[in-house]
Amino acid sequence: MSHANISVFIPHMGCPNACSFCNQRTISSTAHAPSPDEAEDIIRGAYEYMSPEKRRNTEIAFFGGSFTAIDREYMISLLEVADRYITCENGFCGIRISTRPDCIDEEILMLLKKYHVTAIELGAQSMNDRVLAMNMRGHTADDVRRSAAMIKLYGFELGLQMMVGLYGSSPDDELYTMNEIVRCAPATARIYPVAVLERTKLAELYKEGKYKLYPFDECVKLCAEIYSTFVKNNIRVIRMGLHAEDGVEQNAVAGFYHPAFGEIVRSEIIRRLIEENLAEGENICKAPPRLTSSLSGYKKSNRIYFADRNIKFVTDSELPENVISVNGKTFKIY
Repeated sequence: MSHANISVFIPHMGCPNACSFCNQRTISSTAHAPSPDEAEDIIRGAYEYMSPEKRRNTEIAFFGGSFTAIDREYMISLLEVADRYITCENGFCGIRISTRPDCIDEEILMLLKKYHVTAIELGAQSMNDRVLAMNMRGHTADDVRRSAAMIKLYGFELGLQMMVGLYGSSPDDELYTMNEIVRCAPATARIYPVAVLERTKLAELYKEGKYKLYPFDECVKLCAEIYSTFVKNNIRVIRMGLHAEDGVEQNAVAGFYHPAFGEIVRSEIIRRLIEENLAEGENICKAPPRLTSSLSGYKKSNRIYFADRNIKFVTDSELPENVISVNGKTFKIY
C-alpha cells in the first residue's frame, strides 16, 4: 500500500526571513494558523475515514516550512494533538514536519522524538551560499549539512527540498546542489521548479527585468537530470513541482508552475531511456499500469516523438510499479 500524508498547513509566522520566492499565503491558500482543535478536526476526520491498514502507512504532516521556528507552546500543542493519533489503537505511523535548516538543534530533536515525529524535511533550496544570500534565505549550505547530519544521527528520516531556477542560479549551480544533496544522503527529496508569485521579491525582480527564467524545456531537462540522479542514489523523489492549488495558479506571475509538471519530467526521463536503448528493427517498451501514461509521454509526447521508429508500447502488469523495460532492459523510474 502506498504512503500517504494528512497535511496540516502552518503559516510561517515563526520564520525569521522573507525569502525572495516566498508568499506563504499563496502557497498554503490560507494565512490562518489552525488552532489545536482545528488541527484535531483534520486529523480525526482522516482517522475515521481511513482503514487501520491505510493508517499504518500514513503520517500526520505539519507543512509550511518553519515548524520548529513557530512559538514553542503552540508547536507543542499541535504535537500533543497529533501524538494521540499515533499512540492510539490502529493509529497513524508517525509525524512528518518541514522546517528551516537553521532551526534544528539537539534540544529540538529530543522534543520531536518525544512526540513520535518520524521524518524531518529541510528546505535546503540551494547548496550555493551566493544563491542563498541573493534569495534572502538567511542560512548557509553548512547549516543544511549540519542539520541533515544531526537529523540522521537522532534516527529521523531525512528529507531535503531543492528549488530549481532561483534568482542568481545557473544550470551548473543546480547540478552542484544536486550533488551536494546526494552527499547528504537523504531518504527523500522534493524538487520545486520556481514559480514567481505575486507579492514576492522575485516578482519585483522579474517585472523589472532583473530576473530571467530558464526556458521551460531547459528547466524540464534539468529537473529530469536531478530526478534521475536522486533515484540512482536511492533517494525517493516524493514531489516534483508545487501542488496544484488555486492559490498558486491564480497568483503565479511567471515560472514553472504546471499541474502536470511531474508527469512532464517523467516523460522526459523515459524518452531519454528509450532513445539510449533503441535497437535496429522492432523495439518493445513496457511499463506497469501505473507508468503506462508516462511511457506514452505527457499528451502522448513520446509516441509522437518516436512515431517514425518501430516501437511497440506495451502495458505489463508483471513489472514492478516503479520500473519500465526497453528491449528487455529494466530501469527504475522512481
